[in-house]
Amino acid sequence: MQERENILKILEETKKALKERDVMKLNEFSNQTIHTASISQDPDNVAVAVIVYSLSKIIERQSYKTQKGWTKFYNGLIMGIEQSIDALKKDDEIHLREHIQDIRKKIDGLSGNLKRYIQDVFRKASINKASKIYEHGISMEKTARLLGISIWELASYAGQKDIANEDFGKTINTKQRIKLALEMFE
Repeated sequence: MQERENILKILEETKKALKERDVMKLNEFSNQTIHTASISQDPDNVAVAVIVYSLSKIIERQSYKTQKGWTKFYNGLIMGIEQSIDALKKDDEIHLREHIQDIRKKIDGLSGNLKRYIQDVFRKASINKASKIYEHGISMEKTARLLGISIWELASYAGQKDIANEDFGKTINTKQRIKLALEMFE
């Protein structure tokens, strides 16, 4: 795992924000992680970013705390994050990946509306974070593969946000390129 210390810090802060029900902090931690994931293209970073973002969306909906299975699900999330933190501290990537996967599998233990809602949140979070990685200049195909979504889902979402029309691929003339190159070496 690349950026192990950063992910460790984010998971520790996520646990704290989750207990405090601080949606804004969870969103902030997710954005920090997705920036790192965009640079490193590390699947572990991506998985953590999606989980943290999903947690922010889940926590902001107060009505689901009254649903059957919520307490067990919530306690399981906290335990999964704690186990992920322990695995990171031990530099144990295998168990870290297992714990991250277990967090996602906790959804299968739910029933009814809560299960459907949380599955939907995780799917939308994957698409949202894919669009953020795509904004950083990673190809659509690679981004979709990294997050386990289809290119169609990403393209559809990117089209809604008009990401594809940004000036990332804008060409500049020779004089501007030389000026830019010289500025890099100043």
